[in-house]
Amino acid sequence: MDIFKRIAEYQAESEKLAWMGQFKDYIELLKNDKSPAMTAHSRVYEMIESYGVEEVNGRKKYKFFEQEIFGLDRSVEKLVEEYFHSSARRLDVRKRILLLMGPVSGGKSTIVTMLKKGLEKFSRTDKGAVYAIKGCPMHEDPLHLIPHELRPEIEKELGVRIEGNLCPSCQMRLQTEYGGNIESVLVERVFISEDNRVGIGTFSPSDPKSQDIADLTGSIDFSTITEFGSESDPRAYRFDGELNKANRGLMEFQEMLKCDEKFLWNLLSLTQEGNFKAGRFALISADELIIAHTNESEYKSFISNKKNEALQSRMIVMPIPYNLKVSDEEKIYTKLIAQSDMRHIHIAPHALRAAAIFSILTRLKETKKQGMDLVKKMRMYDGEEVEGFKEADLKEMQSEYVEEGMTGIDPRYVINRISSALIKQDMQCINALDVLRALKDGLDQHPSITKDERERYLNFISVARKEYDLLAKKEIQKAFVYSFEESARTLFENYLDNIESYCNWAKIKDPLTGEEMDPDERLMRSIEEQIGVSENAKKAFREEILIRISSYSRKGKKFDFTSHERLREAVEKKLFTDLKDIVKITTSTKTPDELQLKRINEVTKRLMDEHGYCPVCSNELLRYVGSLLNR
Repeated sequence: MDIFKRIAEYQAESEKLAWMGQFKDYIELLKNDKSPAMTAHSRVYEMIESYGVEEVNGRKKYKFFEQEIFGLDRSVEKLVEEYFHSSARRLDVRKRILLLMGPVSGGKSTIVTMLKKGLEKFSRTDKGAVYAIKGCPMHEDPLHLIPHELRPEIEKELGVRIEGNLCPSCQMRLQTEYGGNIESVLVERVFISEDNRVGIGTFSPSDPKSQDIADLTGSIDFSTITEFGSESDPRAYRFDGELNKANRGLMEFQEMLKCDEKFLWNLLSLTQEGNFKAGRFALISADELIIAHTNESEYKSFISNKKNEALQSRMIVMPIPYNLKVSDEEKIYTKLIAQSDMRHIHIAPHALRAAAIFSILTRLKETKKQGMDLVKKMRMYDGEEVEGFKEADLKEMQSEYVEEGMTGIDPRYVINRISSALIKQDMQCINALDVLRALKDGLDQHPSITKDERERYLNFISVARKEYDLLAKKEIQKAFVYSFEESARTLFENYLDNIESYCNWAKIKDPLTGEEMDPDERLMRSIEEQIGVSENAKKAFREEILIRISSYSRKGKKFDFTSHERLREAVEKKLFTDLKDIVKITTSTKTPDELQLKRINEVTKRLMDEHGYCPVCSNELLRYVGSLLNR
């Protein structure tokens, strides 16, 4: 790639997007496209929608968040529908501060960062274009130039809503630079940018003794008072506070409830009336979405203080819990590791899954549902089927505890421990056991874990180890069975022939002798028991397989070994059970013979080619599973 050519193309693109004209030209532009007149809240919602919305199992999934936020689909849906969508429709919700409340490292800051970056990109599109009075320090809406008395009829003519007043600076410039001639006022297209302080403001609390309210609302420029003669002259004031610069976009309050009270008083008028007080001026209009984040303990302390009732009533609190799905937790770790410089170290399959299992178990609460333990609950939350429980049971568990996911081990701790495992000298590859060992070693150094919690967490590490043992055996089982793929397919076809005869109350023909026999119940049960199909459930399971075969047949598709995941698993397990002694001897022998060595090489190659192992972790897996089978 020619780097400088690419930079030149980008600059040319920016120049192409630029627009400048008089106010009368902007009005003509609005007649063709109303989108530049949308509010900041509408702009955020339209930006999210522009990435697409997918409906999955009756729930909306917003694609805007899917690259960075994992496992929080329900929280994100609630956030978009109850706040962004409602506020975009000018409902009273837009007059509220959006407060994201949840545990540390739960994704609150990531959501805000995504919204800011999303707005920056969206403002460079036709739909998200933002136009402002040229030279305005607050990049304000050009429609503020229209006198209040004329607004009702002009709103009707243009089909837009006009809210807000000219800032003090633009009021003066309209008279001094343009002689009160509104149609000549210059308007330009602006691009939302956090770096350039256009449409995005960020306020972070610091020492209350040194923090100045000017950080929010701007300040007097004392060096110009002698020139302009008064502190109330807009030319002697710097409209450079975060609330000024966030106009037309988004204002982020980091750890809002750690702020000094006097800083939050400014938000009372801004949220309800859309304006704030600065210097010796009338109230200044601002169109901005205020989004803050805090943790649960800070929030509880805040609401317990009666002095905060006025501000509390102006907040919409959105809980952002930890993710509760193992597969999504894995994605979080994969994303964070991919951002590091440790990508050259191979991470064995299931290593991150083992860590994810541990994390999710610490966040789940015991259910009152009979026969349901934490491991089964974890599996159901992750979309797996658990015999004896249905979709209704899952929904019931998900609504059982409002606060589920607000406590437990955070992703940051897990990544810290994985990092400590990754930087050990001479490590080419780390596996699940290395990760679990690092997690266990780190519990002693975790400052906020009590003795009781430590015991609980150690138990969860043991559970995660057992879950990994099952995965490891299954991985080797697959690798060995695929080496005997013909056997697997033969057993599969044999099973299908038998269940067809069973369900149709028919005899089965011996392929060699032609003799008619009863279906082989022993064979069928030996396969079904591998995946926990009970005696009472066998009939329903067999009929379900036949229905699936019929469905495939109607669609002109062949029902084969890969068509039914549970049946495939059962056949593999059955073969593995039959091959157990071969696997045990092959994986644990110190001096393999020629046949054993050939099998080891076949299995190792399959593990590397099809399952993501490297030479180091594939051999470690073989040795480990061998030791498990010999116990």
